[in-house]
Amino acid sequence: MRSGLPFGERLRAELGPPGPARRLTSSPRSRVWRVEVSGTPVVVKQLRDAPEAAERYARETAALELASRVDPPVAPRLLGADPEQRVLVLEHVEHRQPRGDWVVAYAEALARLHAAAGPAAVGRLPAWSGPTAQDADAFLALARALGVAVPSGVPAELDALLDRLTGTPGHALLHGDPCPGNDLHTGDGVRFVDFEQASLGHGIVELAYLRIGFPTCWCSTSPPPEQLEAAEAAYRAAWHAATGTEVLGDPTDACAGWLLRGDALVQRAHRGGVDHLGRLPHRDWTWGTATARQRLAHRLGVVARSAADTGGPEAFGRLCTAVRDSMLARWPRLRPLPAERPPE
Repeated sequence: MRSGLPFGERLRAELGPPGPARRLTSSPRSRVWRVEVSGTPVVVKQLRDAPEAAERYARETAALELASRVDPPVAPRLLGADPEQRVLVLEHVEHRQPRGDWVVAYAEALARLHAAAGPAAVGRLPAWSGPTAQDADAFLALARALGVAVPSGVPAELDALLDRLTGTPGHALLHGDPCPGNDLHTGDGVRFVDFEQASLGHGIVELAYLRIGFPTCWCSTSPPPEQLEAAEAAYRAAWHAATGTEVLGDPTDACAGWLLRGDALVQRAHRGGVDHLGRLPHRDWTWGTATARQRLAHRLGVVARSAADTGGPEAFGRLCTAVRDSMLARWPRLRPLPAERPPE
């Protein structure tokens, strides 16, 4: 094998011997190569030994198989797999510099990806899991730490919010991390990669990424209002074309759910077991295009405006406004999220 390329006898028998290989940049959880196989460029991805590696491999394989039903494609084709080595061989897709209004093509492809699954897919992927009561408690503790009084109606509204998020039915194929960098912009549309966190749920929790500032992503941006409106319209049109149904619900609840999640302020390697909301009054930190306080201030503003526009949750919306005002008073140099995606 070339440079540790995990291309064993199983893949050789199925696809042929590998040619020249070049290591590509990837997350710490995987190793990725661009390889020539039978004169065709492919991508070889191996998930490293780590906790939950087998689960992440199974999620990615299942998601790619479900996504393969969509035409035009929304993911690279899965050409071969070696479960023992946790290796996937994928179609190589040429990525182009995204256009200025990239969120529109992104949203259209995201809807078609979500529509790739349905009730028949239950059991092939885990169900999406939302924020917990512990997340809600951490948010209320943050408000108090910033000197903001919590209105009496907020705890009940948060309990109802968590119930709605948990009980929202849905069998959409959720990417799990649909971030800039996991979207490949090609001549015939957007294709998504890295499905290690894929699940089944309601597509609106990922449609909300556009409003809430890409909460699990290094590249946190806030598209201009006209692009956001066009992107959400493109999502709804693509979903209707693929399923014959309308997108149910409003992103307000989903945005509020992302606001509550302190783990959505740090990269994946640092998630779990730490109250990141509780850290914010004492320190700020940078991740990608923005700091944690920038991200939280943006999310607070989105949820406050959405609650006001839709009529609820009213008390929680007021609390979000008060917490954001307190943050801006304490840290007046906080800047809005960038409107544009960084060049690649």
